[in-house]
Amino acid sequence: MKVEILGSGGAVTTPRPGCSCRVCAEAREKGPPYARSGPSFFVHGPDVLIDTPEEIKEQLNRSRVARIQACLYSHWHPDHTMGRRVFESLNADFRAWPRRVRGTTRVFLPQQVAVDFRARLGLWEHLIFMADNGWLEIVELADGESVDLNGVAVTPFRLAEDYVYAFLLEGGGRRLMLAPDELKGWSPPRWVRGTDLAVIPMGICEHDPFTGERRIAADHPVLRVEATLPETIEIVRSLDAERVVLTHIEEIDGLSYDDLLRLEERLRGDGLAVSFAWDGMVIEA
Repeated sequence: MKVEILGSGGAVTTPRPGCSCRVCAEAREKGPPYARSGPSFFVHGPDVLIDTPEEIKEQLNRSRVARIQACLYSHWHPDHTMGRRVFESLNADFRAWPRRVRGTTRVFLPQQVAVDFRARLGLWEHLIFMADNGWLEIVELADGESVDLNGVAVTPFRLAEDYVYAFLLEGGGRRLMLAPDELKGWSPPRWVRGTDLAVIPMGICEHDPFTGERRIAADHPVLRVEATLPETIEIVRSLDAERVVLTHIEEIDGLSYDDLLRLEERLRGDGLAVSFAWDGMVIEA
């Protein structure tokens, strides 16, 4: 299996429109890996897409993805779902008459995701519209249920923020754990420890990781719902994975690609097999 990071950014991508800070200016000038689009992964082998941010069509066009067998959604948040019209672009044949479709993508919704899609942002209505046109098939997964994709068992499981799912992929003697977002309060259970690869969100920088300067007010409500970088590092230690890649990197943290390389070197010096993701990164798992 190979994991391709289609988008390594977070809810606030880099560059942020209208922002002239050094990180955004550099990203605008140089593009990836300095620029970061919305959060999405693709796993080659099972050929599964995980989440569809606004930029998903552009991400796929510059990727190594040749075929999408299925899509999994981790949760309802806009930065993970607002590019869902990609299934129309992939599968509709606008020229043919009588109407036909080029293909149908299976879209898997874990149990709580299916509940939330029915209640949030018109997500369910949009998926039903596309399903009625034959562009996708909706498949709901009960908690604890796995799906087999090209010989790889994919099992969604809830995190501590229990509307959000991570995914365990097992096949060919390899085990991967992919968590697109929201690790606050989560402690890895034994059965997901020791994977060959874990891809998880970086967490936000309450303090500048180099100077220690406070970047987020101590009473800011975001700290009650988002894991910080030090909290994420403790999760990395608990995971005991052979390799960990940190993604969902927010523009608001003010860290450039070069800054993250420096931070990566420091973490590796502390004995952590950690890398920071970038758009287009391919990881052999």
